[in-house]
Amino acid sequence: MRALTLALGFAISVTAARAEVTLHATYLRFEQPPAPVLSNLDPVPEDDGIAGAQLGLEDNASTGRFLGQAYMLDIVSLPAGTDPVPAAEAALATSPFLIVDGGFDEVTAIADLAAAKDALIFSVSAADERLRGADCRANLFHTGLSYSMRSDALMQVLLSKRWAQLALISGPRPADRLWAESLKGSARKFGLTIVDELDWDERADLRRTASSEVPILTQDLPDHDVVVVADETDDFARYIAMNTWAPRPIAGSEGLVPTGWSTVVEQWGAAQLQSRFEELAGRAMRPHDYAAWAAFRTLGEAVTRTGSADPVTLRTYILSDEFELAAFKGRPLSYRRWNGQLRQPVPVVTPRALVAEAPLEGFLHERNELDTLGLDQTESACTAFGENE
Repeated sequence: MRALTLALGFAISVTAARAEVTLHATYLRFEQPPAPVLSNLDPVPEDDGIAGAQLGLEDNASTGRFLGQAYMLDIVSLPAGTDPVPAAEAALATSPFLIVDGGFDEVTAIADLAAAKDALIFSVSAADERLRGADCRANLFHTGLSYSMRSDALMQVLLSKRWAQLALISGPRPADRLWAESLKGSARKFGLTIVDELDWDERADLRRTASSEVPILTQDLPDHDVVVVADETDDFARYIAMNTWAPRPIAGSEGLVPTGWSTVVEQWGAAQLQSRFEELAGRAMRPHDYAAWAAFRTLGEAVTRTGSADPVTLRTYILSDEFELAAFKGRPLSYRRWNGQLRQPVPVVTPRALVAEAPLEGFLHERNELDTLGLDQTESACTAFGENE
């Protein structure tokens, strides 16, 4: 187990012994073993997510220096397969604020601890729809995108381009299947058609045979406008582009990609956020970094507005109509009161450009256009927040 503690904060006057309000959070990461993928060109940074939380710490401290607030961040990184309970209980003994980078099993095990009953837990990476639905937890918030937020964003863009006939290629791993199911659900939601579905054979080595294997795989597809690829581990999708039997755009996990954050997002002050992050981490900001930054900034904004570090007070404020987070996406972000998901625009990008930011103009909602992305209140089976009982 690797642990690191960072602290930033300033008292209102130099004579003050300590800040008037102190918030201490733990970033708890469950390391994932690298998946066996065909290409190692894009390794995941060791501080993925962690660097985002560290930038959030700095940003909170910048405001805190004027308001008598201090912020502390413990970073705990655990090897894959580690029992999440002991580390979570140790963190909760120190503070009720957790930022968790883990999957469904780790997140739910932590949220269900007796010590976590009144805690505030932010998940930055678990995309499972279940956590926003029947398996939601009242103490669990989500700053990472769900599968359906990403797939809804992509389908809005495809529909706006009148690319309504889709061919789907899915990878063999569980995450690929969840992503594929979400893509199919969003296609139905927005009236697009999946004309055929193909399963990728992971035995093929596309580094050598992409030009022959992919045309064979796709040659019998019915007429379609775009090939949508579900490849959550970044394994084979890069080899699909430019190798299909019929020349078609690629979307989903490659080509036209819906994401929580990208270096090509430069509007709305985002370039300034990108620069500050690069100065801190020496690399570009990634979606996990953005989600971790948003989680810690949520806490900082709530402390600033309430003047409190009490988790119950902060939770009430975060779920209220008064809460807004300025987050460099063109509009203020807020949390859904029925499942704790952070509402946010979703950039749809290529590697070198921002194509669109969903929700697109014309996709209307009676309450908030951001609720056209992901589970709306009537679609969510979450009852833990008391809104759907």
